Amino acid sequence: MPSTQWGLMGKLVQQIYSKGESEPFRDAVDWESLGLYDYPQIVKRPMDLGQIKRKIEKEEYASVNDAANDVRLVWQNCKTYNADGSDFYNLADTLSAKFEDKYAKLLKELGLEAVDGKSGAGGAGTSGAKEPSLEDKKLFAKRLYKISKEDLGKVIIELDSICPQAITKNSAEDQVEINVDNIDAESFSKVMQFVATCVGADGGTRRKKSSGNTKNKKARTS
Repeated sequence: MPSTQWGLMGKLVQQIYSKGESEPFRDAVDWESLGLYDYPQIVKRPMDLGQIKRKIEKEEYASVNDAANDVRLVWQNCKTYNADGSDFYNLADTLSAKFEDKYAKLLKELGLEAVDGKSGAGGAGTSGAKEPSLEDKKLFAKRLYKISKEDLGKVIIELDSICPQAITKNSAEDQVEINVDNIDAESFSKVMQFVATCVGADGGTRRKKSSGNTKNKKARTS
């Protein structure tokens, strides 16, 4: 990646890192000291702003898109572990919006087009899938309640494979929760098409095992 892109992306991450409210996201979550013993089971790929800064400085990213996706992973992990509406969840949402605004300007400055509605610059492997709207998410959640248990199981297995951050497992209660807000655009498009097919071919058997709410109901901390 050209040095200009490295420099601008590094500057952007530094701006986010320097904000006072970003303190909880600067370093890796010390889950042992905090007594968050379920953290490794829930957050499969930990990420923090400090690690992203170091990787940019060492030029370990192939593109600004890869670096941006790691920044998004920081917010995504927080929202996966914390309850929707909690202070940490809302903070992650706020910082995410600020980052996306600055990142869009960076892409414009570099003359790069957006991919998946929000990222760009050599995003190998991206499909150009449209970011799902709130209505899309509500429709998906509604359809989950209409498909059979067997088809729901297929959705869960698929998401666990291609978008694990969207799945929360509670082995104690033998339950699986689908966090619709955590499904990336490409994965959402894929499972939405499958669910739509199931609803069309099946009268709609209401599922019982998994939550399809767009809200994360579990109380979690960053």
